[in-house]
Amino acid sequence: MKEITLSHRKIGMPVLLGEIALYLLLAAGLVISIIRDGDSDFPVSVIACILLIAIAWIPLMGLHVLKPQEALVLTLFGKYKGTLKDAGFYWVNPFCTSINPAGKTRLSQSGDVRSAKFSIGHGEASEKLESKEDKKISLKIMTLNNSRQKINDCLGNPVEIGIAVTWRVTDTAKAVFNVDNYKEFLSLQCDSALRNIVRLYPYDVAPNVDTTGDGVADEGSLRGSSEIVAERIRDEIQNRVEEAGIEVVEARITYLAYAPEIAAAMLQRQQATALVDARKTIVDGAVGMVEMALEQLNEHDIVTLDEERKAAMVSNLLVVLCGNHDAQPVVNSGSLY
Repeated sequence: MKEITLSHRKIGMPVLLGEIALYLLLAAGLVISIIRDGDSDFPVSVIACILLIAIAWIPLMGLHVLKPQEALVLTLFGKYKGTLKDAGFYWVNPFCTSINPAGKTRLSQSGDVRSAKFSIGHGEASEKLESKEDKKISLKIMTLNNSRQKINDCLGNPVEIGIAVTWRVTDTAKAVFNVDNYKEFLSLQCDSALRNIVRLYPYDVAPNVDTTGDGVADEGSLRGSSEIVAERIRDEIQNRVEEAGIEVVEARITYLAYAPEIAAAMLQRQQATALVDARKTIVDGAVGMVEMALEQLNEHDIVTLDEERKAAMVSNLLVVLCGNHDAQPVVNSGSLY
C-alpha cells in the first residue's frame, strides 16, 4: 500500500462561504415563494426550497480541519482515496470516511495521556469530540515507555529491564492498512526485540562470552555497554515495524536490575569480587613496600639481618600494611635478639 497525499483539497473556506451564501439564497427564495405561491394548492417552489434546505448541509460533512503534525486517512466505499497531511482547512467528498484503527488505543506513551481539562463534559458532546479526534493520526514524535520485563541474560540469570522507544508514523497508509493496530503492533515488537537482544548479553562482564557473533569473546554487557545494546534494540525494532510505516528514532534502557529472587545473592557476589580485588591491590602494594624497605636497609648498611630476622620483619610489615585496624606498636627495650 502506497501513501497518496491529497494536497490540492485546501478549499474548505470557499466551500463553507459558498454553503452560507447558498443557505441565505434558499432562505430568501423560500420567503419569496411563500409570498408568491402561498395560496396555491400545490406550491412547487416552496416545496423545492424546503427540499434544498434539507439536503444542502451534506457538503458540510466533507469539511476537515487539520492542525500541524496531524493526518487523516480517507476511504470511499472501502477504497483508499488518499491522506490529508498538511495543516489547513480541507474539503473532500462528503461520503469519504476517515480510518484510524489505533485511535482508541491507549498505551503508556506521550500523546495518549489525556488530561481532564480537555474534557467538556460527560454527555454526548464529549463523546463526539473524542470520536472525531480519534480519527486523526498523529505524526508527532512520541515516546513509548514499555513495561518492565523479566528476561534471562546469556548466562541464564533473570534480569528486569525496561526501555523507552521514541517513534513516529511516516507512512499513514501502511500504518492503517498493513497492520491491524499499529500502536499495539509496535508495543509487541518492542517486547520481542528486547528479549532477542538481551539474551545475547550478560548482565555484567563475564569471561568466554561472545556478544557480537564474531566468534571472539568480548567484554560486552548490559550494564557496561548500554549504548551499544540500545542501538541494537533500536535496529531490531525498526526492522520489525518497517512494514507498519513506523520510524523508530531512538531506544533507551530506562531500568536495569537483577530480578528480586537473585538480587541479594548477586549483590554478595559483587561485594566479594570487589573485596578480593581490593585485597589484591593492598597486598601488591605491601609487598612492594617491604621489598623497598629491605633494599634500603641493605643499601645504607643500617642493620644486617639473617634470613630468620628478614622473615620476621617481612611478616610484621605485611601484618601492619594489610591489616584492617591500626597497628599497636611494641617497643623492645632489650637486646636485638
